Amino acid sequence: MGIEGSFWRAIAVYRVASLGYAALLLAAADGYQRPLAGWLVIGVMAVWTAFTTVAYSTARSRALLVVDVLVTLGCMLASPYVQGTGAEQPGLMPITATWVAGPVLAWAVHGGRRAGALAAVVLSLGDLWLRGLHEFNLSAPVNGSVLMILAGTVVGHVARLTKDAEERLQRAVEIEAANRERERLARGIHDSVLQILALVQRRGLEIGGEAAELGRLAGEQEAAVRELIRSGPAAAERDSAGLVDVGARLRRFTTPSVTVSAPATPLPLPAGQAEELIAAVGAALDNVRRHCGEDARAWILAEHDGDSITVTVRDEGPGIPAGRLREAEAEGRLGIAQSIKGRIAGLGGTVGLTSVPGQGTEIELVIPVHG
Repeated sequence: MGIEGSFWRAIAVYRVASLGYAALLLAAADGYQRPLAGWLVIGVMAVWTAFTTVAYSTARSRALLVVDVLVTLGCMLASPYVQGTGAEQPGLMPITATWVAGPVLAWAVHGGRRAGALAAVVLSLGDLWLRGLHEFNLSAPVNGSVLMILAGTVVGHVARLTKDAEERLQRAVEIEAANRERERLARGIHDSVLQILALVQRRGLEIGGEAAELGRLAGEQEAAVRELIRSGPAAAERDSAGLVDVGARLRRFTTPSVTVSAPATPLPLPAGQAEELIAAVGAALDNVRRHCGEDARAWILAEHDGDSITVTVRDEGPGIPAGRLREAEAEGRLGIAQSIKGRIAGLGGTVGLTSVPGQGTEIELVIPVHG
């Protein structure tokens, strides 16, 4: 149930206490022409209080909340019949008394301040009708209606803030548990896998030949595993709003031949956009390896200027000859055209490509940030 369950238990207690207060008012009041009808209304209120106490503890559907308002409004509008025709309409005290605020609190906890205020307005209109505003009696008291609207707004706002705080706390606990588990696994990996990869890299370079290639691959895997351990699980890179830190995801490309430079502050993007941007960067790195060799150096630079996120992938390869991209598209090789430009264009961004033969290639990916 969590913190929200505490709100619903408090509402149940409020309903019971308000029911007792309404019964005391009926028992102590004089002048009711139909007291038996009044006790019948109190009985309906008691049954509905018991039902909602159980119902709200298991299910909180919109239909139940609507029926709650209608039942309360019906009990309140029965007050003129209970009091009789001889009573003064403007000074009528509804038979429900403070019990009428129960649905307002329920709507506020379920839907927030707007829902609470809306339920309060509906019930306040019924209360004001009983107090004489239907006859344009502007002297009728409205304090109860104002207090009910304020209560619905404030309680709804507090309930929403409390739910958000609980979600943030739960996420913090999950991240802390994930970090502890990662640290435990990191210790075991460091004492076994990383040391073996480092040994393979060192001995492979010493032996030379094909063993040197194995050593190089082992070194890349060692760097990748270290970065994976350092950056943590992908779930920890997503905040409560569903935004992904692009900088943290880019750091996973770090290898002995790939250097990633990203700001310490998050580079937030919605999960879908972040995945497309990361895929485009991965395609750019694949092109570097394919055309410049496995050992080619590459640099990834990410920055955020407030309106857009810019990711630059640069290499020191032979560059792209003039007209080569058009020839590749004509041959059906659409790596840059679709894997990179197509993805970025789908996000509303732009791709800039600068290449000088013999001096390398630079691809600039710009993604607009909305809100």
